[in-house]
Amino acid sequence: MSTISFKPQKVTKRITSQLATRASDVIMNRFGLTTDGKRKTLEEIGKKYNITRERVRQVEDVALNSIKKSDVYKGEQAVFDELKVLVNKLGSIVAEHELLAHISKDKATQNHIHFFLVLSDAFKKHREDDHFHARWSVDDQITEKVHETLKKLYAGLNDEDLVTEAEMIKKFFEHMKEVSEEYKNEEIARRWLSMSKTVSKNPLGEWGKASSPNIRTRGVKDYAYLVMRKSGSPMHFKEVADAISKTFDKKIHYATCHNELIKDPRFVLVGRGMYALAEWGYKKGIAREVIADILKREGPLSKDEVIKRVNKERYFKTNTILVNLVNPKYFKKNKTGQYSTV
Repeated sequence: MSTISFKPQKVTKRITSQLATRASDVIMNRFGLTTDGKRKTLEEIGKKYNITRERVRQVEDVALNSIKKSDVYKGEQAVFDELKVLVNKLGSIVAEHELLAHISKDKATQNHIHFFLVLSDAFKKHREDDHFHARWSVDDQITEKVHETLKKLYAGLNDEDLVTEAEMIKKFFEHMKEVSEEYKNEEIARRWLSMSKTVSKNPLGEWGKASSPNIRTRGVKDYAYLVMRKSGSPMHFKEVADAISKTFDKKIHYATCHNELIKDPRFVLVGRGMYALAEWGYKKGIAREVIADILKREGPLSKDEVIKRVNKERYFKTNTILVNLVNPKYFKKNKTGQYSTV
């Protein structure tokens, strides 16, 4: 079902009908209102008429002003009022790609809607910059709050942070306490978040800094990190490769996965082919080194306590731990049966 009640192509035809041939042609080509739907550059149109880019811009500006002053345009105000109501409903400020896609999936129709947005003073265009995608607004106060909140969300994130969507939306509205209740819903929050170029979500729906490898996944290592983090426990490199293939629909060879995990400090080899995330507290090193580190850190421990502590940091067979623990060259046992380093 269409989100608009009018036919954009017919509206365009009516409001451009009084334009001179060249002016009409410039408008049609600049906004992609022709049959091929391609938006032409000033240079492309200039070559066609053998005029400068600046002259094309002047013709375009004059044509737009001519349309705005026409009685036909004034008679079509219901169309622009309807679009304004729609933008308000979507959050009062909406990324251009979101707004156009919401109205229609058809590129030609999107071009006509874009033309209407440019034409009407009811809509304010915010050009793409370092922080945000191109967007349109109808309320300056809400626009300022949304911009400010998105910048605060970015400033509050570390490079490694991953936040669930629910938590991100919660944080968003904590900064937007004064906003009207009509805007306090998850759909509008997600739409506002999509305007940001500095905050984004990964393929698993987790949010963080757009520049983070946890968000902008670029290779096997980044995909491996996400699937292991989701798993929450050590995985064999073959399991990791299979999980990547299943989750991201990317075929990964086992050997490639193994090689990538070895090279990345985010992963720790904790057993034969088993890897854990370094952030979980798992340590590198052979069994003897892990045992010694634990005993130096925690003091004398019983055999069972040593096995329990080691298993929290590494995947060793119990017998491997015991063989190392009874080596008198490195460890000693006191009268109460507790072990410590020599």
